[in-house]
Amino acid sequence: MIDEYPSWPEKFADIYRRTGCWQGETFGEMLRRRAQSEGERIAVTSEKRSISYAELNLNADRMAAGFKALGIKKGHCVVVQLPNIPEFFEVCFALFRLGALPVFALPSHRSSEITYFCEFTEAVVYIIPDKYAGFDYCPLARKVKEKVSTLQHVIVAGIAETFLPLKDMYAAPLEKTPEVKSSDVAFLQLSGGSTGLSKLIPRTHDDYIYSLRKSNEVCRINRKSVYLAVLPIAHNYPLSSPGVLGTLYAGGRIVLSPGSSPDEAFPLIAQECVTITSLVPPLAMIWTEAVSSRNYDLSSLEVLQVGGAKFSEEAAKKIMPAFDCTLQQVFGMAEGLVNYTRLDDSEKTIVSTQGRPMSPYDEIRVVDEDDCEVKPGEVGELLTRGPYTIRGYYKAKEHNAKAFTPDGFYRTGDLVRVNASGYIVVEGRVKDQINRGGEKIAAEEVENHLLAHDDVFDVAIVSMPDRFLGERSCAFVIPRHRTPTIGELKSFLRKRGISDYKIPDRIEFVDSFPLTPFGKVSKKLLREIISEKLILFNK
Repeated sequence: MIDEYPSWPEKFADIYRRTGCWQGETFGEMLRRRAQSEGERIAVTSEKRSISYAELNLNADRMAAGFKALGIKKGHCVVVQLPNIPEFFEVCFALFRLGALPVFALPSHRSSEITYFCEFTEAVVYIIPDKYAGFDYCPLARKVKEKVSTLQHVIVAGIAETFLPLKDMYAAPLEKTPEVKSSDVAFLQLSGGSTGLSKLIPRTHDDYIYSLRKSNEVCRINRKSVYLAVLPIAHNYPLSSPGVLGTLYAGGRIVLSPGSSPDEAFPLIAQECVTITSLVPPLAMIWTEAVSSRNYDLSSLEVLQVGGAKFSEEAAKKIMPAFDCTLQQVFGMAEGLVNYTRLDDSEKTIVSTQGRPMSPYDEIRVVDEDDCEVKPGEVGELLTRGPYTIRGYYKAKEHNAKAFTPDGFYRTGDLVRVNASGYIVVEGRVKDQINRGGEKIAAEEVENHLLAHDDVFDVAIVSMPDRFLGERSCAFVIPRHRTPTIGELKSFLRKRGISDYKIPDRIEFVDSFPLTPFGKVSKKLLREIISEKLILFNK
């Protein structure tokens, strides 16, 4: 079990308990307490239904009984692939009450990923919607069930066809549920890397509830907060930073949006008096462009969070004037560490940094290629450990030996520098560095310069193979109103004073970028696109 679910050494666990980071509370207990204190106050609002705290708690109990009758036991893994619907919460808290582990898949995952998640975790149940965003999940489930021998049942929210309807899972609450400890693993999340199949991240009740509590403190979430979820809530960022679970922890109200477009989200902000929401950078840029042409009252919005990937300074400067609210940059990872700009930070700090760690018990190091700490202000790889940063991936002993230092620091793969105030500035990814004949280029530095051009809406820079230099750089550019010439863009970069070797060797104009299931730009696919183009050109 230690190899499957690596945990904190006892001396660290003892410190985190003594200092009050870990308070011995489980998710099942947390919801029961909120139901007692909040009662009939609405917990979750969606397009089709609203549910109170009391109703959510009762439905979780009833569903736990139905799941137990189906054979789901403590320690069983259940792949949950539900969109932003209230049933997501009923399912998760029902599993928490049984000590079973949700494995959080995203609605965009398909056969390859789902089969892998089910096989790797030996999942006994797979829970899906019937249809979502034009996709029919039942044929997908049939394929997966044929391949995975451990998978006993498929449960469907909606029309179940040959499977089990989720609505039939409600039963009389159990008189006694299995003992669940706060130190137990609560669920498995997916790593957000853009290459390969996701690693699985074991999160305990103790560590994750601590992250909710600290996020709520930093983001000032309370009973009056109304959180709009437009990103897939199974993803760590909208789940816990402070996200939907942080909102429930505070006794606030969650509003679930069926989609993320301005035309779907803006009416909800006005109608539900939303106070906070979370976006990824590409979506934030779309919203910023759209706000002046929409006639909705967005005055209730106090905080607009942007995270999931670095938000460039040039784009960040446009948020607060456009929405008349506070921008909060969020830089974190499903493995643990979360950094926030603070709500009372100066505008310069908010737009030019990705925040600082939310906990005084977060430890960070910035190191060079030899794991030696760099001088203050210099760029290096970010390493971290702390009370809510995992000590290893699920069933990944060999990978863990590379991903973690011998003393337990997680290698994030992010290239950062830390300023004199302790705020982190993300400069790129270790794997995102372009090695141009020995000259190292941090892609995000050049991207930020290009985003300052009036005719550039968005940009992503990747490496492309070169027989002489090893790698050259290629910039994929989405134009704004007119398409600038390549010469204009290169001249613009020279005038901004960047080194010649950093100016992209090639510029491709595109209408959109391919995205990962997490909504991030897939630089892996962009590298493949330009590599294939070069092969065709050289034939």
